[in-house]
Amino acid sequence: MGLRRATGRLRGGGRGWVLVAIAAGWVFVLGGRFLVPAVLPQVTAAFDVGNTGGGIAVTVIWATYALMQSPAGALVDRVGERRLLAGSLLLSAGSVGVLGVAPAYLAFLGGCAAFGFATGLYGPARGTALARTFPDDDGTAIGITLAAGSVGSAVLPFLAGALVGSVSWRYVVAGLAPPLLVAAAFAWRTVPERDRGSVASAPPADELVSDVLRAVRRRGVAVAVAAVTLMLFAFQGLSAFYVTYLARELDQRVAAGLFALLFVGGAVAQLAGGAAADRFGERAVLTVTAAVGAVAVGAVPFVDGLVPLAALSVVLGTRLAIAPVSNAYIIAVLPDAVTGTAWGTLRTAFFLLGATGSTVVGAMADRQLFDEAFLLLALVTAIAAALYAFLPSREAAGV
Repeated sequence: MGLRRATGRLRGGGRGWVLVAIAAGWVFVLGGRFLVPAVLPQVTAAFDVGNTGGGIAVTVIWATYALMQSPAGALVDRVGERRLLAGSLLLSAGSVGVLGVAPAYLAFLGGCAAFGFATGLYGPARGTALARTFPDDDGTAIGITLAAGSVGSAVLPFLAGALVGSVSWRYVVAGLAPPLLVAAAFAWRTVPERDRGSVASAPPADELVSDVLRAVRRRGVAVAVAAVTLMLFAFQGLSAFYVTYLARELDQRVAAGLFALLFVGGAVAQLAGGAAADRFGERAVLTVTAAVGAVAVGAVPFVDGLVPLAALSVVLGTRLAIAPVSNAYIIAVLPDAVTGTAWGTLRTAFFLLGATGSTVVGAMADRQLFDEAFLLLALVTAIAAALYAFLPSREAAGV
């Protein structure tokens, strides 16, 4: 009932179309970032690189995405969300074309970098646009948007896994360009311009640095960022190699279907998590979600059989509920005058560190330590759960 009332409020005043446009763009931006893991066996075979090479490619996508967060956040405060959202989708469409025609591994890595930079423009603008448009229901709005991204992350890799046996992986990846172009036009038409006064009001650089440092020193921000960094590290390692790990014993199409179930579970968890945090508080939701995630990823090497793996895949996806709750919390406790800049800087830090998870797992896999890699990810997730247990409320954090 609470979720139904909240979604009813989201539609008021024509704001529903803004939410739809941002969520639709996120379907293809996030779903596209999981196309490479879905076809990773074909990519590594095409370029004759091992799991380490495949892990590096995924790390490049997420590392360049991370590096764009700080400048993208600063651009939010200067040019507004509409230009960044539409521009990100437009540039992403061009970059997947580069991935599709890459003649060699280094060129493919260049395409990965271009795609990471292009999609990196979307995240900070998405978060601040939703927080400004839905100030009383930010957790729910962000949860709906991220759940839409999880649906894209389920459907697009699943389709890629189903098609890759009969269609070249290059066509599968490049085929993402047309929907990205449509989403760019939709965002440009729907998302309103920022008030010019607020766009022009960003303080000088020395004040920006001071505000960001002051924000990081807040206990709530420090705890939340440390924990989400660990969660991202674990998720990057899990998502990059889940299909590859399962495909050792299962058909790749079945493995891709199980990977899709992970995001189905994530979509449900994100919808429920955002609304639950708005009602019960962030600390309980984040702690329980991370604790369940630690147990689930640690169980991966010990579970056999299609039905048990399907159930485990859904449970693994519940860790995605971390994102809407954590995002809404951190944005809320940042200084109002430089929310975009501070948020982008912090996103650069935790995404950049988290991006190394796929390279670590790939390197362990090449050393015949695939099972141990999943146990490492479980330990990292458990540490994040312990940190979330000490997260202060928004009020205690100074809001």
